[in-house]
Amino acid sequence: MECCRRATPGTLLLFLAFLLLSSRTARSEEDRDGLWDAWGPWSECSRTCGGGASYSLRRCLSSKSCEGRNIRYRTCSNVDCPPEAGDFRAQQCSAHNDVKHHGQFYEWLPVSNDPDNPCSLKCQAKGTALVVELAPKVLDGTRCYTESLDMCISGLCQVSVDLFSFNLPRGFCLCLSGSHSFTI
Repeated sequence: MECCRRATPGTLLLFLAFLLLSSRTARSEEDRDGLWDAWGPWSECSRTCGGGASYSLRRCLSSKSCEGRNIRYRTCSNVDCPPEAGDFRAQQCSAHNDVKHHGQFYEWLPVSNDPDNPCSLKCQAKGTALVVELAPKVLDGTRCYTESLDMCISGLCQVSVDLFSFNLPRGFCLCLSGSHSFTI
């Protein structure tokens, strides 16, 4: 069975309306819960281009615990980076070039598409087989996989469904689950 099928304009509109209304409903229910303080301001974006993440925090006002999360995220800076900006994961690896590893300096190159932990910063010493995890998590906004819009947030790969923020290429396939998918 083919993963994606062409969606009719009505089906796509219905799907987008569902996403919008379900997120509004969730926010409304959270706002009615008087145990939480108001959401704080959005942080600066983790990136200036290429898609990043911003977060907002709220405080539990109860002496007990509150249901729900105290942090929320949104995508930001969803404009293409200029070619000279380079790969975001590669920038994070190269930031360790001036730090000795076992008494020696290395030029670090990114190891991408790790199926076990796509959001850790694994880098390979140039010209060697040495691969090292230089940080347990990459910076927010780093792509989980090179050919994916999913991004790492707080060390976890988050599926991107923010269709309004990304300039999706024509024919982009959105697979919701099993046989439910759409091509935009």
